[in-house]
Formats: sequence, C-alpha cells, structure tokens
Amino acid sequence: MHSHPIPIDHLTEAELVDLNHRVVTRLRFLHEMKLHARMLDFSVGEKVSFQPDGHPVLFATIVKYNRKTVTLITDGGQQWNVAPVFLRKLTDMGSAADQASVPATALSKV
Repeated sequence: MHSHPIPIDHLTEAELVDLNHRVVTRLRFLHEMKLHARMLDFSVGEKVSFQPDGHPVLFATIVKYNRKTVTLITDGGQQWNVAPVFLRKLTDMGSAADQASVPATALSKV
C-alpha cells in the first residue's frame, strides 16, 4: 500500500474516467480471485451444508464448479447454485444453530 496519496489533481476528465475504469476492473478481478480461492476450498463430490432463508439446514454434494457458484444436489435430490462463502464443510458444521441464515438472493434453486 502507498503511504501517501496518489496525485490525481493534474488528470483530465478523460484520464480520470480511464483511471476509474481501470480501478473498477481491478477490483472486480480481485473479488473474483477471492471467490475462486474460496471455491477451491471445496472439491467436487464433497458433502457440505448450507441454510437458505426460510429453510432448515440442507445437506448436499458438490457436483460442479461454476464461475461464481458451485452446483449442489441436496440429499433430497434438489439442485441449487450456491456461492462458496455460504457453504460449510460437514466437519466445520458444529450444531445447526451455529449456521447463520443465508439471504435468499445469495442462493438459487435450479
């Protein structure tokens, strides 16, 4: 990190717009790298749990990696696409009460 601010007062509007575009692109890349790293914490075939809003804790098997989510098949046969941040390895699970509720927008039932 820089200890002092990057001078931008001399930049033109076009240069500021270009800089903004490059900053946003870089932030998106860093975010995707974090998601990818979190996804690699899990393996296809691994058993996990997750808790969508309004549902009890569900247990599932990872069947596929997607760009931002993994595809799961629950023990009941339902297919879900879930961001890896909301998954728990069964060894990490503890009690169901320890599992935080997940916003419905973060999960999608396929």
